[in-house]
Amino acid sequence: MIDERKTDGDTRNRDVITFEQIRERAYELWERNHRPEGLEIEFWLIAERELRAERERRKERSGGGTGA
Repeated sequence: MIDERKTDGDTRNRDVITFEQIRERAYELWERNHRPEGLEIEFWLIAERELRAERERRKERSGGGTGA
């Protein structure tokens, strides 16, 4: 996983996807899919991918995500 620690003040804080956010999303996905056994990694990866896509959409809507 890419290191996304806060490096330049608060400007990146909202861009960071935390372990807790991924864990919560993965758990929601797992529950919605009737709690199958043995698919923890798959749900984790799907959750991470969804959160990254949401973050990218937010960046695009807010002006491309590049700072001035």
